[in-house]
Parts: sequence; structure tokens; C-alpha cells
Amino acid sequence: MEKDTYRHKGLRRQLSALLKEKGISNPEVLKAIETVPRHLFLNSSFIERAYEDIAFPIGAGQTISRPHTVAFQTELLQLKKGEKVLEIGTGSGYQTSVLLEMGVKVFTIERQKALYDITKTFLPTIGYSAAKFFYGDGYKGLPIFAPFDKIIVTAGAPTIPNDLLNQLKVGGIMVIPLGDKVQTMTLLTKTAEKKFEKVEFGEFKFVPLLEDKEWGA
Repeated sequence: MEKDTYRHKGLRRQLSALLKEKGISNPEVLKAIETVPRHLFLNSSFIERAYEDIAFPIGAGQTISRPHTVAFQTELLQLKKGEKVLEIGTGSGYQTSVLLEMGVKVFTIERQKALYDITKTFLPTIGYSAAKFFYGDGYKGLPIFAPFDKIIVTAGAPTIPNDLLNQLKVGGIMVIPLGDKVQTMTLLTKTAEKKFEKVEFGEFKFVPLLEDKEWGA
């Protein structure tokens, strides 16, 4: 496995500084970005560009998001240590690792079996063993472990999945990119059992959130 060198750590400090310039202000989020070795999540052909603010393919038609997108979504969640967070779309596990660095309990779902198998095995090898991994349909969430303090969706969704809203605590926050070809980053705050406040942020581009994935298939 590729090592995490002083050079990589220096590049992460530069990336953190760049994200601060781009408006990320939460020091704990910036510290998490500075800590997680993003180059270890990438195919060797992309490693030299691992700390640029760009997305890369990770297989199965999926991508590892831009660091700014990861930091932006993480900041919107307003995380507190010890909170229970549901992540929809494990992907490479980079966002998962950033969440773990924030000191929260992560439950993460991936619908692509190949990615699920790789990431569940890989993350513990680089020190991120605390997440609970699930293979299944992100649209359905994890009702058995609900309610969650926060929910983060890392794929574009044409509509808000009701099952996820129902699994959010009153007072909880969901961050989800809504739209088809281009998504609007959306923050939903659950103010009562059937009431939500919605705040929209800028446009982002994600791979689509796919549904109708049978559990255990």
C-alpha cells in the first residue's frame, strides 16, 4: 500500500487552506480534511493529483467527490461528537472517514456490491474501523437503527426519500443534493414529526442515487 508521507501531509495542509479560501469555516471540518489521507482512496494513476479539488472515478460508475463538496456537506450537518449519522452512498469511504474524524457514529449504506466489499475491508486497514457498513438500498435507509441525529446523502436524488425523513430525529438535519442532471445542495431540518424546514445552497453535480436495490441481493 502507498504510504502517507510528510509530502502528503503538506499537500493536505495546502488543500485545507484552499477550502478555507473557498468558504469552509468550521475548524473541525478543515482538520478532518487535513487528516484523512485522500491519496490512499484513489487508483494509483490519480495519486499525484489526489489533493487537488477535483472528483475522480472509483469504479462501478461512481466517483470520489471533490474535497470541497465533502467539506461543504460535512459543515452543513453541524455535527456534534457522539451523534448518530446515517450516510447514504459509502463509495470509496472518503466521506465516511471524514465523518469519523468528526467524532460521530457512522452507519453507511452502499448499493454497489463491489464498492461495498472493497471499502468495508479497506477502511479498517487505514485506521477507520468504527463505521458500521451495510449493503442495500439507500432510499430505504436503516429503519432498525433509526432515529438518526443527522443524515447525509452523497448521490443526486430527484426527490426527497420519505423513508429517510421518517428516520431523522426531530431537531435533526439531512443534507441531500436534489435534482436530476445538476443538483441543488439542500439542508432539511426536522422541526416536528411531519414538518421540515428547507434551505437551499448552490448547485453541485453528483452521480445519481439509485433505488429499488434489494437487500442482500
